[in-house]
Amino acid sequence: MATNEIFDRGQELALVATDPTTPASGDPILVGQIPAVAVAAKDATTSKTPCKMEGVFDLSVKAVDGGGNSAVAVGDIIYYVSADTPKLSKKTSGVRFGYALEAITSGATDTIYVKIGY
Repeated sequence: MATNEIFDRGQELALVATDPTTPASGDPILVGQIPAVAVAAKDATTSKTPCKMEGVFDLSVKAVDGGGNSAVAVGDIIYYVSADTPKLSKKTSGVRFGYALEAITSGATDTIYVKIGY
């Protein structure tokens, strides 16, 4: 093992979330351009949120893209758009978040499995 290795796999770390700044457990979040899901509330002392940057999570996704309503298919790339509710969709103007593992009808919002990362 390298003597400068800090974390074995780095799958779960406590980091400062940039959006939202005070996430709840289970929220999709960004740490700069890094997609993650909060696994606990933000620590008031350190301002860091325990989060996972790998895995599959059940998350709210809206079936829209930059042109309007657009069905989500299994394997579609999902993006995080800070200004939207819910934050996840097919809008390429956002930060790449992961992949849809379930489908959603065009224009609908549903909670589906999303694989974080790319």
